[in-house]
Amino acid sequence: FHSPMYFFLSHLSFIDIMFISTTVPKILVNYLLGQKTISFMGCTAQHFFYITLVGAEFFLLGLMAYDCYVAICHPLRYPVLMNCWACWAIIASPWFKGSLDGFLFTPITMSFLFCNSQEINYFFCEAPAILKLACADTALYQAAMYVCCVLMLLIPFSVITAPCAQILTAVHHMSSLGRKKRALATCSSHVTVVTLFYRAAIYTYMLPRSYHQPAQDKVFFVFYTILTPLLNPLIYSLRN
Repeated sequence: FHSPMYFFLSHLSFIDIMFISTTVPKILVNYLLGQKTISFMGCTAQHFFYITLVGAEFFLLGLMAYDCYVAICHPLRYPVLMNCWACWAIIASPWFKGSLDGFLFTPITMSFLFCNSQEINYFFCEAPAILKLACADTALYQAAMYVCCVLMLLIPFSVITAPCAQILTAVHHMSSLGRKKRALATCSSHVTVVTLFYRAAIYTYMLPRSYHQPAQDKVFFVFYTILTPLLNPLIYSLRN
């Protein structure tokens, strides 16, 4: 349990707990009390933590693929390549990138004047839903956010795809069927989690807004902000 894999899983679990805690408690309070209000400061805090945590999870899932790659393709060098300093660097990188996104986008998003309806047609304070209430033209800012979101998805996805290709190649060249099964079992849980999380995120952030429908957006919100973090412990526990 002191191996790098469980070290990364503990941080992934912490991010998932914080991720759900950012939105779900407020949703439940509003539902139970029959109210649909949130203060401006509460909305700002929710927006900041949501962007920070979702960005951190994107990059952590990408970097965790490197652990699988080293374990299968370079098993003898694993203790050297995945030493204590490397593990802490892998953990620090997603938090730094997520925090950078939060500190960059939250002040800009919340600095607009809101002169339209004060009703956000969404479960929580997400940037696209907030910007619909802005008085100013936000087309340029939304385009910049779209590019950043695409990069936030494509960079980790590339980091995941490259090791997976190397892993499949290494597994293909293994002569023992037992070794092939053990190698695939090592990464199957991670690939499952990545597929669930990224599939919903790609729809939410990479699909142009003209193709979005409010009802579908809400379904995908529930999927990747509630169901996916809920399933992560079950998926990794089944592997154990």
